[in-house]
Amino acid sequence: MKFSLSVLVCSAFFFSCQQQSSEANNTITTRKVDTIICAPGSSKLDIAKIEEITGMKGTEKNGEYKITVPQNDLNIIVDGFKITPPMGLGSWAAFTPCADSAMVMGDIIVTETDLKPVQQEVIRQGFSITAIHNHFVRNRPNVMYMHIDGKGKVEGLAASVRSIFDKVKESRGKDPKASAADSVPTSLNIAMLDSIIGAKGEMNKGVYKYTIGRPDVALTEHGIPVSSFMGFNTWASWQGTPEKAAVAGDFTMLEGEVAPVIKALVENNIEVVAVHNHMVHETPRIFFLHYWGVGNAEQLARGIKAALDKTGKKP
Repeated sequence: MKFSLSVLVCSAFFFSCQQQSSEANNTITTRKVDTIICAPGSSKLDIAKIEEITGMKGTEKNGEYKITVPQNDLNIIVDGFKITPPMGLGSWAAFTPCADSAMVMGDIIVTETDLKPVQQEVIRQGFSITAIHNHFVRNRPNVMYMHIDGKGKVEGLAASVRSIFDKVKESRGKDPKASAADSVPTSLNIAMLDSIIGAKGEMNKGVYKYTIGRPDVALTEHGIPVSSFMGFNTWASWQGTPEKAAVAGDFTMLEGEVAPVIKALVENNIEVVAVHNHMVHETPRIFFLHYWGVGNAEQLARGIKAALDKTGKKP
């Protein structure tokens, strides 16, 4: 009887181990299928071809290429401040090479009317939708931000990007970038902001913007490196006066940084308006946080700095 019971126990244990091993193998297989291996330096984007197919000019940096479409047709106001493209109102699609193919990541701004037809077009083009979220609260009209992800030959990706941006134009009945770009009045003390943040930004039509990378994190999506240029960065855009400024931006965070960053912002009277992912198959796991603050510029800057100090990269 003891021998039979022992055999029964060992058999059950063996089955359990076999089942766990099978599940682990399935997980590994899934990851391998989703991971693309790109030989370093083995590929180069055909930028002329991208421009020809999309009909749009972009910016090249370190072998990557980004097309940005300012949403000049949208008249968005938040708490009395006009939201312009430098404050986070620009759609974009960025190409990074991978062997004889490429990956596209992008962020498409859509109104409530655009949302359905544009997301249908994204799927029709064979792209994935990896996030849909807000950047602001109390904004009128309401807009959402749709992150897209595609892989394949450059020619096909460029054609898909054009179709997606064309669908936005069709939905709105106008080209978002055709309208004149607006400026906003700003009298901020830039030297003071730089001193507190510990970085330098860029002025664009009255908006002063910091873009801070995360060189401490080697991020990949589908096994392909994701650079600051491809959207892996923390940023802060400012406008207004020293007495009453507005700051909007995005924090990129490892999972252990999420709670400390939120705490630092909230304790400094800066609203956290969204916490979400931008990617699905990234390694390591990354979270993004959007915030909005109105008030004394120095106090807001110290709040942003307090949150920055909770992340691994000090500017």
